[in-house]
Amino acid sequence: MEIKSKRDELLATLYWTQSIVERRNTMPILGNVLIEAQKGSVRVTATDLEVGVRGSVDAEVVKEGTVTVNAKKIYEIIREVPNEQVQLRRLDNDWVEIRSGKSVFKIVGMDAKEFPQFPKFDAKSLSSTPAATVHEMIERTIFSVSMDETRYSLNGVFVEEGDGGKIRMVATDGHRLAFEEKTVGSLGLSKGVILPRKGLAELKKLLEATTEGVVSLGFKENMGLVIRDKIELFMRLIDGDFPDYTKVIPKGNPNIAKLEHDELLQALRRVSILSSERYKGIRMEFSDGKVSISANNPDLGEAVEEIEAEYKGKTLSIGFNARYLIDVLGVLGGDGEIDIELKDELSPSVIRKAGVDNYLYVLMPMRL
Repeated sequence: MEIKSKRDELLATLYWTQSIVERRNTMPILGNVLIEAQKGSVRVTATDLEVGVRGSVDAEVVKEGTVTVNAKKIYEIIREVPNEQVQLRRLDNDWVEIRSGKSVFKIVGMDAKEFPQFPKFDAKSLSSTPAATVHEMIERTIFSVSMDETRYSLNGVFVEEGDGGKIRMVATDGHRLAFEEKTVGSLGLSKGVILPRKGLAELKKLLEATTEGVVSLGFKENMGLVIRDKIELFMRLIDGDFPDYTKVIPKGNPNIAKLEHDELLQALRRVSILSSERYKGIRMEFSDGKVSISANNPDLGEAVEEIEAEYKGKTLSIGFNARYLIDVLGVLGGDGEIDIELKDELSPSVIRKAGVDNYLYVLMPMRL
């Protein structure tokens, strides 16, 4: 194998492999990237068996072939070489020589036959979806995914199709739940699937470069595939049953507080400074025309802030995790008003952006 490529293009493709490759691997080959030279282009692939990425870059292919090399080291070398042109050549025993200007590197490689195969998908089976919509839906749900590895089915975002081309994304960690529904067209799902947190985080990062245009999505058996320009991302779906989220979402909470978004967010940030470091507990007292937010920590002190609110209902004093409130306000945008729908001190509350029906956030109260 021997190729000549533009440094910046190769570096941009290698960039997407870096967060896929784990630093500690039970299989040494998973610390490598697969480099395939064929017909005027080079493909670069990385995987941890759960999530994988493959990118292609135009190149002058002097000799076709494949090899695998350490993902971190080849990225660092290509990033630091001085010239715009980079030459890669496979030597005996799968060593790889990298030349650029007067710099020459020789790094240890491994036989490409040991590298796991990228799943095969029929391009015709993929659905085109607006990239901005997919990005927004991930951003508004992924933060509620459970970090508890023992709750395997909650370690991802549940995706299902509704009527009329609607797609729902739902995530919960048992303390909170984020739900969004958008009309994007069919994804060809016969039943709901659970997309893993790491795979969605990579997809979100991929879409953040630019949210213009479309992204291609498809599912096959226990795999999901995403194609964005010259980057392909696959993820192994979580094999488990997502809980029936419809039973968790309260309906008809009678007490509704309407608060200005930024005013609430800033007050929560200030008051939570003196909340418990671990549980971030704050108390919100809802009464006519106002909400009082307080934190009391025997080790640090106490804080109280009162903000105006449009509220008519019985006086309620409820404990919440401030971080969970700040998280959702962070993804709902800075302008407009927020509705908090309450029942009583022990029941879950619903948080929405005023006038927006396709997104809601359910939050369990805390005992303080």
